[in-house]
Formats: sequence, structure tokens, C-alpha cells
Amino acid sequence: MGGVWTFVQSSLVPADTDTVWRRVVTPEGINDEMRPWMAMSLPPDADVHSIDAVRVGEPLGRARLRLFGLIPFDHDDLVITELEPGRRFLEESTMASMRRWIHERTVLPGPGGATTITDRVAFEPRAFLTWAGPVLRPVVAAFFDHRQRRLVRHFAGR
Repeated sequence: MGGVWTFVQSSLVPADTDTVWRRVVTPEGINDEMRPWMAMSLPPDADVHSIDAVRVGEPLGRARLRLFGLIPFDHDDLVITELEPGRRFLEESTMASMRRWIHERTVLPGPGGATTITDRVAFEPRAFLTWAGPVLRPVVAAFFDHRQRRLVRHFAGR
């Protein structure tokens, strides 16, 4: 039952790629996508205002994950391993619950001046959660669907 679980999701966002990129690489933008289900706080000493400013391949520190923005439930030892500013980032991290967490986000021009955003996620639960992969995959995929819907709504309202 263990192993690596994956999914890919894409959405068309009604805004240009530069505007979308500037939103999705900031703590404010990331947390807005996650609300109301979850919030993530970056390490206080990280002083990161955008993924564009991180040192590729160097641990950013421990980001705390809170259910409903209040209840601590996990942490993410963040590392951005690849970065193409304005276009793509790849996070390869570990979590308390995950042996491996890989999230690639691409932001590419779409039709009519819109932007196609794609999230590719792969994760491997830690040994005590190997049984949970079949449950976690649809839950995590639904969460990323929620994130993309919130992002689309953010720009549709402009």
C-alpha cells in the first residue's frame, strides 16, 4: 500500500502570467489559496516575501501548517530545488507526515491573455502512514483543486 502518490491539475486563470506569478509566489497569495482549510507560516528567520527571492537548493526552514489557520497539524521543511522566475518552481521537501513532498507549479500563457496554471504533486507518506496513500491522494488533490478555484476567483473578481 505504500509508495509514491501523484496527480496533476490545471486551471485557466483570467489574468496575465506576470500578474498571476507575482501572486502565487508570495506567502499572502499561497495562504489565500489555502483558506479556509489551512494556513502556512514561513519560518520567522526566513524573511521571504516571494519564492523569487529564495536561494535555490538551500533549506528555507520549517513552515508550520495549521488546520483552519489555527490548529497546528504538520510542518514542511521547505526547499525550492528549481526556479524559473515568472514561469516555474519546484519544491522538494519533507514533512512530519511525508518522507517526500514534491510540488511543481508552472505558470504559462493561456488563450486570450489568460494564464494556465498547473500543479504537479507527488508525495510519499512516512512509514506510519503508508496505508493512508489511497485516502490522502484524493484529499490532497481536492485541496489543490480548491487552491486553484480560489486563485481563479481572486482574478475573476478584478
